[in-house]
Amino acid sequence: MKTTEIGSKESGKIWHRKPAATDGVVVSLVRGAAPSPATSARFLQVAFDGSGDRFLAGDHFGNIYLFNLSRNRFDLVQRTHHACTALAFSLHRASEFLVALADYSVKCFDADNKQLVSGMRGHDSAITSISVHGSGRYAVTTSSETAQLWDLDTFQRKRKLNVRQSVGIQKVFFLPLSNTILSCFKDNSIFAWESDTLTCKYQLPPAESAATFQYKAFAVTRDGRMLAAGGKSNNLHVWCLCSRRLLRVLQMPPRVRGVRQLEFLPDNFDGGCSQVLGVLSQDGIMRFINIQTCKLVFDVGSHDDSIVTSSVSPSGRHIASIMEDGSINLYSVQALTKVVNKPPPPLVKVVDLTKDSAASKAGAASEKVSIVAGRTCRPWKSKQDVVKMKYLQPDDWDPSANKENELPSVLSRPRLHAILKGFGEYPAKYRMFIWRSLLQLPENHAAFSSLTDKGTHPQYSLLHQDYPLKSTKLLRVLQRMLSTMAHWSAIFGETKYLPLLAFPFVKLFQNNQLICFEVLATVITNWCQHWFEYFPNPPINILAMVENVLAHHDKELLQHFVKYDVTSQVYAWPLLETLFSEVLTREEWLKLFDNVFSNPPAFLLMALVSYILCSRSPLLHCSQKDDFEYFFHHRNNLDISAMIKEAYHVMDSTPAQIHPQNLLKEFVPLTKGQYPVFNKYPKFIVDYQGLERERIRQEELEYLRERQISHEMEAEAQRRRMDDENWYQQQELLRGAEHRRRQLLTEEEQRLLQQRQRLAAVKRELKLKELQLLEAARRRFMKYQQDQRKMDLRCLDDEIESKMCLREREAAAAVQEVETRQLALEARRRFYEQQSAKELESERREVRGEAGLEEPMIWRLMETEAELRDKKWAEVSSRPSQLQTERRKLLASASVQEVLPEDILEDGESDHSDGLHDLRPCSPDEDSARGDKEAWSKPQNVCLNDVSSSGSSAHFSLDRGRENLESKERALMSEVRALRHKLASQAVRRYQPSHPAGAQWV
Repeated sequence: MKTTEIGSKESGKIWHRKPAATDGVVVSLVRGAAPSPATSARFLQVAFDGSGDRFLAGDHFGNIYLFNLSRNRFDLVQRTHHACTALAFSLHRASEFLVALADYSVKCFDADNKQLVSGMRGHDSAITSISVHGSGRYAVTTSSETAQLWDLDTFQRKRKLNVRQSVGIQKVFFLPLSNTILSCFKDNSIFAWESDTLTCKYQLPPAESAATFQYKAFAVTRDGRMLAAGGKSNNLHVWCLCSRRLLRVLQMPPRVRGVRQLEFLPDNFDGGCSQVLGVLSQDGIMRFINIQTCKLVFDVGSHDDSIVTSSVSPSGRHIASIMEDGSINLYSVQALTKVVNKPPPPLVKVVDLTKDSAASKAGAASEKVSIVAGRTCRPWKSKQDVVKMKYLQPDDWDPSANKENELPSVLSRPRLHAILKGFGEYPAKYRMFIWRSLLQLPENHAAFSSLTDKGTHPQYSLLHQDYPLKSTKLLRVLQRMLSTMAHWSAIFGETKYLPLLAFPFVKLFQNNQLICFEVLATVITNWCQHWFEYFPNPPINILAMVENVLAHHDKELLQHFVKYDVTSQVYAWPLLETLFSEVLTREEWLKLFDNVFSNPPAFLLMALVSYILCSRSPLLHCSQKDDFEYFFHHRNNLDISAMIKEAYHVMDSTPAQIHPQNLLKEFVPLTKGQYPVFNKYPKFIVDYQGLERERIRQEELEYLRERQISHEMEAEAQRRRMDDENWYQQQELLRGAEHRRRQLLTEEEQRLLQQRQRLAAVKRELKLKELQLLEAARRRFMKYQQDQRKMDLRCLDDEIESKMCLREREAAAAVQEVETRQLALEARRRFYEQQSAKELESERREVRGEAGLEEPMIWRLMETEAELRDKKWAEVSSRPSQLQTERRKLLASASVQEVLPEDILEDGESDHSDGLHDLRPCSPDEDSARGDKEAWSKPQNVCLNDVSSSGSSAHFSLDRGRENLESKERALMSEVRALRHKLASQAVRRYQPSHPAGAQWV
């Protein structure tokens, strides 16, 4: 064991050559001689910072030393001249630390410049502990009488916790990853307070065995879920802070009569739920036990060299213990665990649960386990039977309450596993139903509606800008799912990769949003355990598990990654944050998740390792980091069945000490009715980011408002300058315009006088022109009247002519019709003649053949034929008389009566005397004679019915050209008569019977 004496040195090296850890001790730090030879200096308190590479140590003279293990250096950072009673590191400013002194004050110092930052007072007794919030902005100091909450930004006291003097305070501290303050009192009562409002959230129920001893020491896991408490007894109580119930009671060896201090040993691969608890007992030995397996892992200290107090580094690599002689022993946890892994037989014995009648009446039983001092070998190689731990259930727990989520008998897990083993996947037709049964979805419609009713979350209002999907429906469903997740837990409003993780489920269940949300929530709460504990960074603990498994199965491939600086954030995190949706097709992804949902949550990590192992050959040929990044973000040639088979092999062959299944909880379905609270993340970081975002938004709005105001003020000033310049320019223009207008006014008056003179002359000329125009208008109007009357006469003449033409055309049509009928009669006549001739010939033959035919019969026949001829001739002769009647009607209709227009006098005065004249038909001679007389007696421009100045009237007939029509009519009638005579004579000749003797009537 290497010993370093600090003495009076203010700085120096911790070791000149890093020693080997003998019995786990790296180095022993000794304060050395004191300033006064009568006493010796010794260390009182020790505390690590957040990284675990530095720790503070204070002695009883008030000297504060900073030991930097990574730089192998120590420095005296402050002299307080008062004994140190408590130390705390990990403030918001990394170089600052808090020191509680014996004068009941708390001071903040800066380790870099070794200056006092601030001092705080308020306690009336010695301060026993200092707890700093995870954000480093708040601290709680505890004394036996009171606890005080401090704001480390202003170093002002915010609140104070007062209790009755009869009760007293044991310890008050912040829970990790939350805003909860846990207060433990001397009457064994434990209360949880909200740090913002300091309202009581809950109280842990009193344990049945708590009355036998008093709580003195407390420890909380890094995830803030489990609390260990011990006191004046060899029993330890382990509480679950989530369910607020006592999980188990651990019984220490009989020589342990009391517990001074409890410290959980962190592990980088446990996700914050530490399993190893360090117990410092009254004999000065600190025993580290596994609270799950109840095995003794290792112990430090001895009866000769006992430990007073210890501090465990957050990284879990070192333990700093202050020994009874005042020195500090620095232990290496790695060296201690190597000693543990030696093969001596186990000495830890596990006893049966002790049943207490009183506890059984209350419905709760405490699990007591006896732990015997000594060292153990690996628990998974122990030859003794390991008793399974039984967790205590609350009094109101009903084992049948979750029967709704259990699989039906036809879909039992063994049957589903058999189907999956035989076919490698579930039937596509029933896959969604099988998934819902495997995940045991509660279908909380009311709870889901309450989340969706909150609308779109502000973080996802502009989702289309970051993820421009072609399908608007799919984008709307994705936005609604992300908003619902953000309303369920604030962490999902800050998670950047949540759209990538949720997209395959949204695309698969886009028509049933309730099932989509519950599947996504179930996947996050079970298969994404411990993902958000290092938020906003990737889950380093999960990636470390993957790296350990990969190192066990393929060290060469891992060394290849290390060679080219390819970390797990390059080869593992892209696959996890997208759940393989980037590198697998739809069918491959569904086949993979058939196996994922049918196995424990650790199978997803094993599938990730198997994907890397199955892609070993192309990865070994990659030598550029960009090639690795491209490989894990795009699809590759991969047999999904071989990958799943390899995943099962990796899951079965991975050793238990690095198996993720030891650190991941079993599958827990969603509860019926209400969704569980999801707070497995550093709430202060999310709140801080939300506050920072709101602050930035407010500052941006304020900046925009101020910039808008400045722009408006600048524009207003510019406008005023422009208005002033325009006003002066307008004034100059107005003066010039006024001068010019005065000149123009004078000139205008002169021109006006001249215009008045010219206007009088123009008026005289206009008067004369007006008289001339009136005379011209009167003459023009008279000429217009004459032209109008001439035009009317022409129109009447044209109308008469048209009627005459119409009458001639009708007469010609009648003549043609008569001729046509005549031709028809002629044809019929000839036809009848032929028929008559044939009949006569036949009769003649009959007469000749029949001598006995009587003569009277022959004459009757001839008379009958004559009557027929007369009737036909009457019809033909009646046609001209009909034509004559029609002609007379036409002539009567052509006669009209017209009124002659008035005559227009030359001087404009008219004698309105109208004359009405009757038009009568005249003989052709009279009509022609009157027409000639009127043609010579009247001037050429006189109209019909023109009235002379003497008042005499003249009669005119419209039967102009009637003589021609009548002459033509007479000629036509003579032709008709001749034709009738001709037809009659021919008929007489042809129808006259001929006798055999040649005799005929003349």
